[in-house]
Amino acid sequence: MSKEKTMQLHKSVAPFAKSENKKSIMQIINTVPPFLILWFLAYQSLSVSIWLTLGLSVLAAGFVIRTFIIFHDCTHGSFFKNRKANDIVGTITGVLTLFAYEKWKREHAIHHASSSNLDKRGVGDIWVMTIDEYLEASKWQRFAYRLYRNPLVMFGFGPLFLVLISSRFNRKDARKKERNNTYLTNIILVALYTGMILLIGWQSFVIVQGSIMFIAGSLGIWLFYIQHTFEDSYFEEETEWDYVKAAIDGSSYYKLPRILQWATGNIGFHHVHHLSPRVPNYNLEVAHDSVPPLHQATTITIKSSLASINYRLYDPEKKGFVSFKDIKHLLKMPRPSMDIKPKRTSLEGK
Repeated sequence: MSKEKTMQLHKSVAPFAKSENKKSIMQIINTVPPFLILWFLAYQSLSVSIWLTLGLSVLAAGFVIRTFIIFHDCTHGSFFKNRKANDIVGTITGVLTLFAYEKWKREHAIHHASSSNLDKRGVGDIWVMTIDEYLEASKWQRFAYRLYRNPLVMFGFGPLFLVLISSRFNRKDARKKERNNTYLTNIILVALYTGMILLIGWQSFVIVQGSIMFIAGSLGIWLFYIQHTFEDSYFEEETEWDYVKAAIDGSSYYKLPRILQWATGNIGFHHVHHLSPRVPNYNLEVAHDSVPPLHQATTITIKSSLASINYRLYDPEKKGFVSFKDIKHLLKMPRPSMDIKPKRTSLEGK
């Protein structure tokens, strides 16, 4: 895409990159109170049926995801016009979703600045290896990567790691503002959870809160995964990397049923979001519909997205993801000397 077309595309999206306080406040009202009400009903239903509790937990998890989208917009400064309002609401919704606001804000900004860049992987994104990197890796590194990419680990243990470990600790070189925000979030969570446990008992609290957050976490990781892991997703080395192509070709349009689109805060229009992070979630759909070039993004449905579970390695030559099975024959080939760049055979027909 030429520089002129790139500028024109940004110009076309600019009118939608404006928050509206009325819409933002309404979204808080139709998201946070329903979540709290469903949480209470899930607790009350424990005396009736554990299955009813789990059913209500699924509904509550949907509102947790929607709350996270509010948190997410605040980190981009797109939910309110006022920066302080974004920081306050972002910190509060961070407590509700178990994420430290300033920490996630920094990591997610890096993700946006380096998404689909093969030379800048590692912060705020999912671990992706290229075929050659995997072939050159040690057995231990391959095992670790295969374990990481296993659906049971990614969507099962992944949520636990994010909320119990990753979000609770600062990086060594974190700035004071980020460090203090993480401390504040943790202190509020300890006080809140202690109070809830004393009020309703630890067993009830673990069942209700644990179920809701686990379901929400698993679905949240799936959404993030599918937004960048599809067959012909765009990845390039630094010298060839282009921000607009990374947004349009490296992010999917996850076309969901209306109710799920609402619950996920329109984040399925991920290509629009990556092109212009300042577009609030409630303007993403209208931006997509109003700017024809955005229709070129890869469209994925729930059914077609399931195939992405098998996409484990990226092939820079074929410009797409492949499965471990696709490169099985390459593992049987003699490994070249370390001072010789490995050459692999074609994956055509594999």
